[in-house]
Amino acid sequence: MKSIEIRQQFLDFFQEKNHQIVPSAPMVVKDDPTLMFTNAGMNQFKDMFLGNKPIKFPRIADTQKCLRVSGKHNDLEEVGHDTYHHTMFEMLGNWSFGDYFKEEAIEWGWELLTKVFGVDKSRLYITIFGGDQADLMPADVEAEKLWQKWISPDRIIHGSKKDNFWEMGDVGPCGPCSEIHVDLRPDDQRKLVDGKALVNTDNPLVIEIWNLVFIQFNRKADGSLEALPNKHVDTGMGFERLAMVLQGKQSNYDTDVFQPLLQAIATLSAQPYGVDRQKDVAMRVIADHLRAVAFAIADGQMPSNNKAGYVIRRILRRAVRYGYTFLGFEKPFIHNLVPVLVNQMGDYFPELKRNQDLIVNVISEEENSFLRTLATGLTLLQKIIDDVKAGGYKTVKGSEAFELYDTYGFPLDLTELICRENGLIVSRREFDEEMAKQKERSRADANVETSDMIVVREDDREEFVGYDHLTTTVEITRYRIVKTKGKELVHLVLNITPFYAESGGQIGDRGILKSADGEVIKVLDAFIENNLIIHLCDKMPSNIHGKFKAIVDEKLRRLTANNHTATHLLHHALRKVLGSHVEQKGSLVTPEYLRFDFSHFKKMEAEELKAVALEVNRMIRENHQQELFKDIPIDEAKELGAMSLFGEKYGDLVRAVRFGNSIELCGGTHAQSTGQIGLFVIRHETSIAAGVRRIEAITADAAEAFFYEQHETLSELKTLLKNANDLPKAVQNLLDQNRDLQKDLDAAGQKIVNGLIDGLKAKAKNVDGIDVISQRLDLTSDNAKNLVFRLSRELNNTLIVVGLVQNNKPMLMVTLTEDLAKSGRLNAGAVVRELAKEINGGGGGQPHFATAGGSNAEGLDKALSRAECMI
Repeated sequence: MKSIEIRQQFLDFFQEKNHQIVPSAPMVVKDDPTLMFTNAGMNQFKDMFLGNKPIKFPRIADTQKCLRVSGKHNDLEEVGHDTYHHTMFEMLGNWSFGDYFKEEAIEWGWELLTKVFGVDKSRLYITIFGGDQADLMPADVEAEKLWQKWISPDRIIHGSKKDNFWEMGDVGPCGPCSEIHVDLRPDDQRKLVDGKALVNTDNPLVIEIWNLVFIQFNRKADGSLEALPNKHVDTGMGFERLAMVLQGKQSNYDTDVFQPLLQAIATLSAQPYGVDRQKDVAMRVIADHLRAVAFAIADGQMPSNNKAGYVIRRILRRAVRYGYTFLGFEKPFIHNLVPVLVNQMGDYFPELKRNQDLIVNVISEEENSFLRTLATGLTLLQKIIDDVKAGGYKTVKGSEAFELYDTYGFPLDLTELICRENGLIVSRREFDEEMAKQKERSRADANVETSDMIVVREDDREEFVGYDHLTTTVEITRYRIVKTKGKELVHLVLNITPFYAESGGQIGDRGILKSADGEVIKVLDAFIENNLIIHLCDKMPSNIHGKFKAIVDEKLRRLTANNHTATHLLHHALRKVLGSHVEQKGSLVTPEYLRFDFSHFKKMEAEELKAVALEVNRMIRENHQQELFKDIPIDEAKELGAMSLFGEKYGDLVRAVRFGNSIELCGGTHAQSTGQIGLFVIRHETSIAAGVRRIEAITADAAEAFFYEQHETLSELKTLLKNANDLPKAVQNLLDQNRDLQKDLDAAGQKIVNGLIDGLKAKAKNVDGIDVISQRLDLTSDNAKNLVFRLSRELNNTLIVVGLVQNNKPMLMVTLTEDLAKSGRLNAGAVVRELAKEINGGGGGQPHFATAGGSNAEGLDKALSRAECMI
């Protein structure tokens, strides 16, 4: 059975059981501060489990894109080395929200596996929760009795809390679970060892295939459990593992889920899959990681240097490194595999097809960047190796390896491999110590202590009224204390709120809560968590049971609305000027400025930027009134021409906003008319990824201030240039004069160098077979560098050391002639580091040329006199 048939048969089975089939949520999570990525099928339903969101369908089934690479659920290091762990995987699942419970979930799970899919019953084992004294939880006897209807009691295993009590994280929905395990070993091995003894022992052929979670509790921050309002069912079955079972394979990678990619990698590398274990691991890593990266980009997450973007960059670089190290790929290659993936999965996941060009270009650019990083790292590592060898040592400091890893992104295992090839080892202990220090620093920076939400009063639903009101009377329904960086703040939930919560790129509102007796609570931010609007406040109100006047900062809201509307006009103008290929890839809207990311494959020309700005300002002057379409069907909104935001998941009913010919799906706040924006100015246009450009712009007050500042600057320049009528020409004349003067200075410097060459050659002193030139000079650093390089070209077997003082700071230059550097007798970096001690400084460089700076100019002559002692 092909994998696409397996997926469809699963969904058809549960559709026949009256389940609503829903699409996968994006793999990248944007509205839950506790998660960066969807790591389980239940993530998109968490609010329903917690009672924070109404249940539309009591029965649901889907296949969910998941990613597990960080935090508690982290499978990254196992990927490629075993047969069944992956970063990105599909989780087939069926759900009950207060509808059916254990009996139906168990019966249907058994029916699907054994009757529909035809899995051999004799190969199946069941685990149930065996209880836990610490949580005062008894064994799940109910599940055990239900399983005994279908399977022999001796094939049911009591599992630990670790294996059979499912928790999404440190806090949140949880409950006992029953796992279905399958024994894929050949019959002769099954006769020797009972599969029951191998369950949950990491045997690659006795594996969990389906987990039936019975969600009954909510884990609180203090570790205690509280019963959820309703009992739910959450099942998850790894699609890739199921394909392995049904296709009779002993590895997920041998199924048709992965084979097309693996064979494509084998073709590109001209090396067969299945012959060399190390190369096979590399190919599996690349195939797995490509899936993770491609789906992340399709869901709106670009590789970057922070948070979720850093995780995606790390995954991609891991794939590049495996290809570089084990398969000999020294040029970008992973982007060439994207069409294979799209052909394989694009029909069920159309976001792959829609964004294929973007995925290819982003991956290609990232590959190029990291290969340059590897080249830089190799150069730096070679310098370290040369210095270690020159000193007669055998161990590379862990701190130096960590700097390569942390600052330059150079992998530790590659550092160790190259060092071993040079007869050296890396101090793992020192490296681990540096890593621990960094993690501790990160924890200290990011550490946030959060207490449980305390319910002040029950309220069916928090209502946002901020589209129409900036002030309203509110009551507190929940609160909790948060501590971050030693500061105590408060999270408040209100029964109604005028504060817009951060969403869709627009930051949260700021303002105050004012009590009846005049107490003022500052609202520093507003954001969404578990479908609740959380207000970050500077302190706890004295009377949490009282009523408060919630007041949004009107000026900040107006400026933010101006900028949000401007992003819509900018999007429209970009498509008009550049073409319909332009799509929004992200945005940030603040009171101070706006940022807009969009698809375009080259730098915008100055004339294009001017045309876009003119178009936006034209629409502002035309003063288009806001047209709002509330709660309309999404298909109707699309018929109106509304554009959707990249990577967002929309409900059946949406909100659309139109200004003239610009119409977009949007839940943000906007100007009542475009004339309110006043003025629009583009400040920067840059690249943030291959095929993705970024514009930063300002409007209204900020744009006006910018123009006044520019006008004042121009006026000052005109005054300095004696009121020149043609200001650009006057500035160019100054630049031309400066260039001519610099040429004269360079020529004068060269004459000085020419006059010193012969005298320095004559001062060479032979020490133990090596000529030494050591001299203090009154030159600029550029002229001194030209001098020593010329001497090194014209001489043989010579060590050249010069000292100079620049801006009262001493400086040393050490150069070896080419033949002396190749001999290995001396290393310029090692020499300069030793001599720099006399000037209270340090430095380094290449084996043939190195420099050092210091703070003690009086020690310069002593440093020069020690040059002979270095031989």
